[in-house]
Amino acid sequence: MATWDAGLSRSGPGLLLQDIEKGDPQVVAVREVIDTVSPDILLLTGIDWDYDGQALDALNRSLATPYPYFYAPRSNSGMQSGADLNGNGVLGEARDAQGYGRFPGQGGMALLSRRPIRADAARDFSDLLWRDLPGTMIGKTGMSDEAQAVQRLSSSAHWDVPVEIGTGAPLHLLAFAATPPVFDGPEDRNGWRNHDEAAFWLRYLDGDLPETPPARTYILLGDANLDPADAEGRRAALQSLLSGGFLQDPAPRSKGAELAADADHKGDPGLDTADFDGPGNLRLDYVLPSSDLKIAAAGVVWPAPDAPLAKAAARASRQKLVWVDIVLP
Repeated sequence: MATWDAGLSRSGPGLLLQDIEKGDPQVVAVREVIDTVSPDILLLTGIDWDYDGQALDALNRSLATPYPYFYAPRSNSGMQSGADLNGNGVLGEARDAQGYGRFPGQGGMALLSRRPIRADAARDFSDLLWRDLPGTMIGKTGMSDEAQAVQRLSSSAHWDVPVEIGTGAPLHLLAFAATPPVFDGPEDRNGWRNHDEAAFWLRYLDGDLPETPPARTYILLGDANLDPADAEGRRAALQSLLSGGFLQDPAPRSKGAELAADADHKGDPGLDTADFDGPGNLRLDYVLPSSDLKIAAAGVVWPAPDAPLAKAAARASRQKLVWVDIVLP
């Protein structure tokens, strides 16, 4: 399994497809990393969606071994809400979309698999209103009643996607990408939303939602956009996911992250998955198997500067591909 924000988002619709077709160096670097790691299942976050799936199809066809199955419905990013969500008196801005975006699908999600995806049995929770999440924190944000009436929880998406693994019961992939807990004001709207996007999985696995969760054999994966120890954010929900008993944390590491450690950070630098200026390097991306699965190995594609794939990983994205090998039951 792998998850990666591969930096496949552009400033306008159609530009990603254009870059893929012309062999943009950043896209070539992305392709090199995917071809080298070649995960059986790959969740891409931060990838632009389009109505016909042309960009995803072009990227997939350009890989050394294209994926035969994919799942990529429209995400909430760039989907206009019709309300003044940021309260500045102007409608139709990127911050008035259900998830930040200048156009529909900017920075969405896509799941690629070498195992059959049961799309007919997939659950897309992306239309859940934030105020309807049990234990929601939306009341702490100061959002207007009008905004709360339309604001969805998912800034991108929350999916439960079953994948056939040849053992009878499918493997459920619990996929999401949360908003960064910054770029707001003292009301901390994004901080509370980021918290609740992680808390959604606690509610789902606890059985607090109308839909019955998988009893076993699932993996939570994606971009939580939150470090367990460093930078801004409200960490309670993420820390519960990491230590609550439903999931295992394989603690994927890399030599590159260790060598790029921030002296003032509290967390283990070897676990970082994002190479940022400003807030420093952070652990933002996670692959967390359920407690019944056996983990064989795990890692982050952040090589030491002189190691193979180092140039491609650096050119592709500030965030790094996180992978976990599991032994099928």
